[in-house]
Amino acid sequence: MSNITRPGDPPGGRRAAAVWGIGVSVYFVAVIFRTSLGVAGLDAADRFHVNASALSTFSILQLLVYAGMQIPVGLLVDRLGTKKVLAIGVVLFTAGQLGFAFSPTYGTALASRALLGCGDAMTFISVLRLGSRWFPARRGPLVAQLAGLAGMAGNLVSTLLLARLLHGIGWTPAFAGSSLAGVVVLVLLLVFLKDHPEGHEPEPFPHRGAAYVRRQISASWREPGTRLGLWVHFTTQFPAMVFLLLWGMPFLVEAQGLTRATAGELLTLVVLSNMAVGLVYGQVVARHHEARLPLALGTVGATALVWATTLAYPDDHAPMWLLIVLCAVLGACGPASMLGFDFARPANPPERQGTASGITNMGGFVASMTTLFAVGVLLDATGDDYRIAFSSVFVLQALGVSQILRLRSRAARREKERLVASRVSSVHVPA
Repeated sequence: MSNITRPGDPPGGRRAAAVWGIGVSVYFVAVIFRTSLGVAGLDAADRFHVNASALSTFSILQLLVYAGMQIPVGLLVDRLGTKKVLAIGVVLFTAGQLGFAFSPTYGTALASRALLGCGDAMTFISVLRLGSRWFPARRGPLVAQLAGLAGMAGNLVSTLLLARLLHGIGWTPAFAGSSLAGVVVLVLLLVFLKDHPEGHEPEPFPHRGAAYVRRQISASWREPGTRLGLWVHFTTQFPAMVFLLLWGMPFLVEAQGLTRATAGELLTLVVLSNMAVGLVYGQVVARHHEARLPLALGTVGATALVWATTLAYPDDHAPMWLLIVLCAVLGACGPASMLGFDFARPANPPERQGTASGITNMGGFVASMTTLFAVGVLLDATGDDYRIAFSSVFVLQALGVSQILRLRSRAARREKERLVASRVSSVHVPA
């Protein structure tokens, strides 16, 4: 299936890579801003004088806005195209990062993170859509994984560079200085980015108000592949997201007794593992499409096993080798979540790709938001018992796996039907 070239597929090539690279650079900066709180969580608690629950609200609100924006953004991308949506996103997330730098109170800081989440929400779906417009369909899995890889590179910059700036020059200069990256990518996309190559313009799809919106959402949701993609994304992404976005640093420092420097190195290992696994998963799925579900479920199983081993370790602190294994395995969560889009993409025609991707992308962020909240509440309720707090991970994993197993047969059957129809139509395309 992955080797089929569909009629009308864009050719790809160097120009496609260059244009797509501009879109990816926007996503790269968005992830730097998104994950910047992960290295500043303890500093934020001191700066705004808040407890664990209030601290988790920063990330929860940011993810709530992000998740809530996914379907509207998908509709906007389908309707307005990539360039306009990305430009709006850059303006919003840059303003949010700048506002966070100068926020004098907890309330204004929350508003800034919400604005950042709104802009961030417009990036990844746009990059996926840009890839589908510039590269052949058979490259879809690899392109999605490479986009995720760029996001992890942004996380790496946040973990290494922004953390040093924060402790070197202080809160306001670090966050305000980083916001300049948003200005740079905005100029690049306005000057060089194009929605699609010449000769591959999408067919006009007239907007008919609320009826159009309902039709796009309902048609995407009716596809079992879209729903399966959502649950794969839901189940795989959140353990690493929660760890990197907020609770990893406090867990390693306060629960495991590590220094901030050592904890930062372990967070960096999560990111590096993510980048390495992403390349492997992308190549495997591009060659063996049927490997999607085994990879996803295998990642969930490995994550659950290593988390259970870490939390149940009999001593007060887990040994370093186990923490290294934990962080290496968590690195597979991001690439596994990208597999969700590989279920939604073939289930929907081009005019619904943005909407379907938005539905899928909601999954992991809803799970992350729920777990961030649960961990914060449980930490406050149990006197900072991280073993109890992080056990909430298993509840959401069990829910997600049950839904994946329920939908897998229907999605596979529907995908085969679409593949047969695609082959038949390609045979009848005039030369």
